[in-house]
Amino acid sequence: MKTDELVAFLAAGADAVESNVVARRYALSLGWGAFGATLLMAVLLGVRVDIETAARLPMFWVKLAFPASLAVASLVAASRLSRPGGRFGGTRGAIVAPVIVIWLYAAWVLLGASPAERADLVIGRTWKYCLVGIPTLAVTVFCAALWAMKGLAPTRLALAGAAAGLLSGATAALVYALHCPEMEAPFLGVWYVAGMAVPVVVGALLGPLVLRW
Repeated sequence: MKTDELVAFLAAGADAVESNVVARRYALSLGWGAFGATLLMAVLLGVRVDIETAARLPMFWVKLAFPASLAVASLVAASRLSRPGGRFGGTRGAIVAPVIVIWLYAAWVLLGASPAERADLVIGRTWKYCLVGIPTLAVTVFCAALWAMKGLAPTRLALAGAAAGLLSGATAALVYALHCPEMEAPFLGVWYVAGMAVPVVVGALLGPLVLRW
């Protein structure tokens, strides 16, 4: 069979690929993943009892905006890396920026505090729960994100897995923030970042195994 005939044969009956397939796949998977994380938080941890009072404080919204911005940036990165040959592009800066901002804010808070107060600002009262709670809530989103990626033929598997991990960790941190009583920037800059880093590492390790096609 000649080359032209082979190409024509392979192309026969091929349907056009839907342009919004990535968006639809991620919307479906993240919708269910976020629902699962929220349900886990409500059942296992519960929403903080003073959330109405806390919502009047600017720092409460800073605490939500930090993981939310990372979730948006990592969603863009994950959707790009889900495609064959996909790259981070400009999303790398969008991922790094919120972390740098919270660290700078944390440094400013620590510099303005007395030496006796600094340890409490960093450690808080619930750091152990934060370090466990965020990765636990991230499980449902992580599985959903990997499912979305698996059907989109990624080729940079470790990076794609890490992006899925960050997406799940950031979403979980956003949900966990509705339970967590901590409001100080140094705490967020250490323990929220550490909690989100766990699924990133897991994703980078599992990506080449789970996303292989």
